[in-house]
Amino acid sequence: MKKVKEVIVVEGRYDKNALSQVVDATVITLGGFSVFNDKEKLAFLRRLAEKQGLIVLTDSDGAGFVIRNYLKGALPKELVKQAYIPDIYGKERRKRTPGKEGKLGVEGMKPDVLLAALARAGATFLDEENGTGAAGEPITKADLFELGLTGGPDSAAKRQAILRELELPEHLTANGLLEALNLLYSRESFLEFAKKLLENG
Repeated sequence: MKKVKEVIVVEGRYDKNALSQVVDATVITLGGFSVFNDKEKLAFLRRLAEKQGLIVLTDSDGAGFVIRNYLKGALPKELVKQAYIPDIYGKERRKRTPGKEGKLGVEGMKPDVLLAALARAGATFLDEENGTGAAGEPITKADLFELGLTGGPDSAAKRQAILRELELPEHLTANGLLEALNLLYSRESFLEFAKKLLENG
């Protein structure tokens, strides 16, 4: 079991159970939307972020992104890492029917998928050397614009193609995509990958 330095923030207790079987880390549950009115919990999360750093790991559906975006605005950006699970359709075993968007949440992810999401976010694994993202020149908004991923008539469709290919959630904004790409790729390797994909697509 890998030990993670940062505190991991998830939506609910089933997500916490799933993560606790994969990593040795402090996992805090938000209680879904109730965090919006919980000033004490927010203050607690801020303290944890300052002390150990935080990783936000919410579901990849619309509700998960509402919670994630709220936390992005409420917590110090430089102390919070964003971990994203891919869009995988299905239903959790304990549920009778799938969620509204038909996607599996954090609790439905396989252990290796959860570990990969944390690694891509730049989690600090205490039992090994950890490279947090690619060094060198960062990928910029200008790069996304040049590739036609922003500011063009079919930018949204092109972004969706990239998101699908990289197994990132479809609700990721252009800014969220940029953040995720800089964790995953060097600028050079991303530009090469994106050009190939967009030429063939």
